[in-house]
Amino acid sequence: MTAQTLSLRLPFERFAQLAQKVLTEDVLTLITRLGVAAIFFESGRTKVDGILHIKDSTYSLFETEYHVPLLPPAVAAHAATYSEHLFSILLVLGLFTRLSALAFLGMTAVIEIFVYPDAWPTHLSWAGLLLFLIARGGGRFSLDRVLKIP
Repeated sequence: MTAQTLSLRLPFERFAQLAQKVLTEDVLTLITRLGVAAIFFESGRTKVDGILHIKDSTYSLFETEYHVPLLPPAVAAHAATYSEHLFSILLVLGLFTRLSALAFLGMTAVIEIFVYPDAWPTHLSWAGLLLFLIARGGGRFSLDRVLKIP
C-alpha cells in the first residue's frame, strides 16, 4: 500500500470507527421503529377524521383502488386503519416489536401483491426495515426489553 493510498484511506477508517461507536444496534432499532411507525401512522391518519372515525372517502378507496380479495371493503378499511394506528403506537413504545413488524410486513405484502404491484421499490425498503425489526426486536430502548419480551 502506498503512502498516498494510506492517507486517503485513514479518514474513511476513522469515520467508520466513529459510526460504529455512535450507531449501535440499539440506536438503529430505535430509529427503525420510529421511522416505520411514522410511515404507517401517517397513512392511518389519512383514513380518519378526528381520532378514529373512518372517512367516507376511505370506504370508497377500499371499494375501488384498495380492493383486496377475501375481505369485504368495509372490513378491510377498518382492519387496515386500526392496524396502522395500533401497530405504529406499539412500535414507538417498542412493545411487541416483532409482532408489530410482522403485521406490517403482512400488510406490505398485501399492498404489493393486490394494490400497488409496481411500487415494489418502496415496499422492498419497508420490508428491509421490518425484517430487521423481526430479527433483532425492539432493542435496549424498548418496553420489550423492560418487560423481557423476546
